[in-house]
Amino acid sequence: MGIGLYIHIPFCKAKCLYCDFPSYSGIEQLMPKYIEALCEEIKSVSDKQIDTIFIGGGTPTYLSVEAIKSIGEAINNLNLDKNLEFTVEGNPGTFSEEKLSALKEIGVNRLSIGLQAVQEQLLKTMGRIHDYSDFLEGYLMAKRCGFNNINVDIMFGLPGQSTCMWEETLKKIVDLKPKHISCYSLILEEGTYFYENYKEEDLPSEEEEREMYNAAKTILKDAGFQQYEISNFAIEGYECRHNLIYWELKNYIGLGVSAHSYYNGIRYRNNEDVKKYISDMLKIKSSIAESHVNSLEDDIEEFMFLGLRKINGVSILQFNSKFNKDITSIYGAQIKKHTENGLLILEGDRLKLSERGIELSNFVMSDFIF
Repeated sequence: MGIGLYIHIPFCKAKCLYCDFPSYSGIEQLMPKYIEALCEEIKSVSDKQIDTIFIGGGTPTYLSVEAIKSIGEAINNLNLDKNLEFTVEGNPGTFSEEKLSALKEIGVNRLSIGLQAVQEQLLKTMGRIHDYSDFLEGYLMAKRCGFNNINVDIMFGLPGQSTCMWEETLKKIVDLKPKHISCYSLILEEGTYFYENYKEEDLPSEEEEREMYNAAKTILKDAGFQQYEISNFAIEGYECRHNLIYWELKNYIGLGVSAHSYYNGIRYRNNEDVKKYISDMLKIKSSIAESHVNSLEDDIEEFMFLGLRKINGVSILQFNSKFNKDITSIYGAQIKKHTENGLLILEGDRLKLSERGIELSNFVMSDFIF
């Protein structure tokens, strides 16, 4: 069985004000050496079969055409599945026909475009480097370049955002007919500008957030999208296979600065300092900063915690087979409690969150942690 490959690009033209991902602006001078180091690390997985690739960031589309082609050459020397899903994240403020064509040439067959909102004032509040017209131009450019499988990322629960504004965003994106839409709720992450400058009372209330989430489910369902995970909606057959690897606790390897991996029961991560990562990779061909062998209990709780994010939930037979244990001997009390209070549904082989359970997912999932 193959693996999912995640490749991290840490460079951004400007850091979004809500973002706590390992991404940096103002270090463009490190790009050439970083790409050289990254290509060295890509060689380290030449013995693995690669089923999916996801290049994220940061802003992968901030890279030069030459850098994109270098990464592509390294990737094309790997053992790639013939049905490879190859996703690249993009910011519409960094698109060009030349870059999109280069991505197409190296085998990218899925784009994930970060929009977040259609209203200019919200985009400015978030520190985005593009406006809605930039997004629209980039989206249509991607279609012209032959990208048929496109995801659009949008966010709700933003400061100054109303339910009407959120519905306008949803409807405008639906009209463009992408194959996938990801709807994320804003979280004030420590260390970000938003965390320092906004409080919970500056954001839409819990009731307004619930209204926004329900609006997304209704509008997207009516437009033919199927919800397959708490935040993700797809036209049938266009679910993100790479993300399903995470949610189903399958093997994936992360390459690049700060990238995380889970392989054969071991979790490990790369160094988070860009200069140190470059130095390590070019000198000793490894930049692993920390590793942890998952215990059986770790794997069990991650299987449940991640699996319950899927609308279709977890398979009880798969659980029993994977861990050689009866799920009720471990989680009998939790299952009984939450099926009785209507937050979990036990339906044949599947254990899944109810509609109300999805709204209270953190509360339910916390019960499945030892």
